[in-house]
Amino acid sequence: MNRDLKQYVETEILPMYDGFDAAHRLDHAMMVIEQSLRLAAIVNLSPDYTEPDGTKTRVDEDMVYAIAAYHDTGLTVDRKNHHTESARIIRSDSRLRQWFTAEQIEIMADAAADHRASAKSAPRSVYGMIVAEADRYIDPLTIIRRTVQYGLANYPELDKEGHYRRALEHMHEKYAEGGYLRLWISESPNGERLASLRHIIRDENHFRECFEQCWNENMG
Repeated sequence: MNRDLKQYVETEILPMYDGFDAAHRLDHAMMVIEQSLRLAAIVNLSPDYTEPDGTKTRVDEDMVYAIAAYHDTGLTVDRKNHHTESARIIRSDSRLRQWFTAEQIEIMADAAADHRASAKSAPRSVYGMIVAEADRYIDPLTIIRRTVQYGLANYPELDKEGHYRRALEHMHEKYAEGGYLRLWISESPNGERLASLRHIIRDENHFRECFEQCWNENMG
C-alpha cells in the first residue's frame, strides 16, 4: 500500500463519511476497504480470473483501496445518484494523479459507479466486482441494523410498526430469493451469509426479534 496515498485518503477522504447517515459512516467505509482488499487477494491468487487474452488477472491493491475509500463519497451530493457522483469525485480529484494514470483513474471511476446493488448490469471490470461484492458484505444482523438506521434517518414520519414493515419489505425486495442483489466473487463468504439472512427473512418471528434488537440499540 502506497503510504502517501493512504495518508491522503485517511485525512481528506474518509472524514467525509462522518457526515453521512448512520448506515454509511466511517465504520462502513472501513469495512468495505477491508473486505475489498481481502477479495483482491482472492482474485490475485485464484486461477479462475483471467484477462481476455488468457493471462492471469492481477489487480492493483492501491486501486482497490482507493475505489473502496471513495465508493460512497457521492453522498455529499445526492443519495439517489451517489454512485455516479462518487465516480465524478474520483475523476475530478487531481491528487489521485500523483499515484494513478489516467487509464487507472477511469477504471476506478467506473468501478465506483458500478458498485450499487440495484444496478441493472454487471460491473464493467473486476475492480467493480470486488468493491460491489465488498459493499454487499452480508452479516445478517448488520444488514438489518443498517436498514433500521436508514429508515430512521429518512422516514421520520413512520412509527415503529411502520419502520418494521418498511424494513421487512426492503429485505424481501433486495435479499430474498428473487431479490435484486447479485454476488460477483464466487469465493466470497457472502453466499453462505446470504443463505443465513434468507432463512431469517422467511421466519418472520426471527426477523421480528432481530428488528427489535436493532430498534432498541438505536432508540434506547
